[in-house]
Amino acid sequence: MRQRARHRADDDDEETMTMAVGGTGRVALATATVGIDRDVDLPLIVGALRARGLDAEAVAWDTEGHDWSAYDSVVIRSTWDYWRRLDAFLARADDISAVTRLYNPAGVVRWNSDKRYLADLADRGVPTVPTVFIAPGEKIVLPEQGHFVVKPTVSAGSRGAARYAEGMTAGAERHVEQLHAAGETAMVQPYLPRIAEGERALVHFGGTFSHALRKGPVLTDIGVIDNNRVAHPGLTAHRPSRAEAEVAAAALRAVPGQGPALFARVDLAVGDDGTPVVMELELIEPNLFLTHSPDGLGRFADTIQRWTATGRP
Repeated sequence: MRQRARHRADDDDEETMTMAVGGTGRVALATATVGIDRDVDLPLIVGALRARGLDAEAVAWDTEGHDWSAYDSVVIRSTWDYWRRLDAFLARADDISAVTRLYNPAGVVRWNSDKRYLADLADRGVPTVPTVFIAPGEKIVLPEQGHFVVKPTVSAGSRGAARYAEGMTAGAERHVEQLHAAGETAMVQPYLPRIAEGERALVHFGGTFSHALRKGPVLTDIGVIDNNRVAHPGLTAHRPSRAEAEVAAAALRAVPGQGPALFARVDLAVGDDGTPVVMELELIEPNLFLTHSPDGLGRFADTIQRWTATGRP
């Protein structure tokens, strides 16, 4: 591994020129076993990259003894189980970053792995869903009016989330206590009534908007923790408003680190006053809905090809 790293450093200029002209290079799409089985985008991405002259393959992120230094870049995709073993996943991101380029970078991955990043976005002036975080040992304070949502700060696909109605504080408290017993921090948000109009998912590649979809509400049941929900019901194409595009751009500018993310999905909802707010900023393993956007697939593959060749950012 160290020999490979030295070889790449010695020949960096020559290799970059070769890739820039001919489009060659090795790319790993980091996934999970469940991703290899169920990610419908994965074979499309591999095929699009190979059509561009790249040697691309999907590899489970937790494959023991895998030589990640053999790739010119590693792009995180459907690592949908990362929240189950977060420390191991973050350590693997650091390991990969030590021997090759990782997109998105390990520092961004670490920051985005816990939804307390929403507080950072709010501190930087980005409109977000108002959120209260309750760590283990802290006093549990819940809304007295309106519907609200309780979920863990580390999760994927609405895992561990439930919606509660006014007057259901006892059940919500038990939910928070269960999260605390598992060592997790809880987050509490108002349930936005206009979520019935659909969440907006704005996908960006290399900091540039690619495509957007609208999806139906997920937490339709009251007081139910259902980890088998359909994560993206009722997907339809969406044309973002100017306000939505501006909020998404503001969220991406607030991401720590230098330069844009190779891929990002900004999930927005409509607030009570009609303005868009960030629900989540997905920078690790978001569904990019490439089966719904052939042009998006091409843009994603082009971005990977270009960044693999140039080493950007």
